[in-house]
Amino acid sequence: MPIELVEGDLTALAVDALVNAANESLLGGGGVDGAIHRAAGPGLLFECRDLPQVRPGVRCPTGEARITKGHRLPARYVIHSVGPVWHGGDRGEADKLAACYRNVFALMRERKLASVAFPAISCGIYGYPVDQACAIAVREARAFVAQSPQTRVVFCAFGDTVADAYRRALAAEEKGVSTHQRLKR
Repeated sequence: MPIELVEGDLTALAVDALVNAANESLLGGGGVDGAIHRAAGPGLLFECRDLPQVRPGVRCPTGEARITKGHRLPARYVIHSVGPVWHGGDRGEADKLAACYRNVFALMRERKLASVAFPAISCGIYGYPVDQACAIAVREARAFVAQSPQTRVVFCAFGDTVADAYRRALAAEEKGVSTHQRLKR
């Protein structure tokens, strides 16, 4: 199955690329971002510092993605993507979150990568509602896998709340209920 759900430590997964739910500076932070930086070692921070800033303090704007080596991780690469902060849903958060996934998949296509593992982007301190975020993630992954069926997409959940949200989103997509329809009910 090209889309999988695993529960556990994202940094331990042996895939071509891990996705880092990063902040715009790409210089590390808390949650998944901090865990990836710690596991990858100082080389990741040095490489991130070398990425050009698009404006002061911003190496990767919200919705975009950047790629670095994996350093000490089992993954060959880290694809950093900055999800939106939740402000109630009326500031384009869904479009920005979907763009995160599309931009990660574009980098995968460009680099000819066969496997990727995602955390639940924006669901930590950024406050995105988990069910809505997982539905967007699954919808974008299904669209990508439909065009690249040889690609393995892994959603890595840290905890039952996120794992259950991914399960619901995967089940809804399998039944043919679009993410958009599901969220409007």
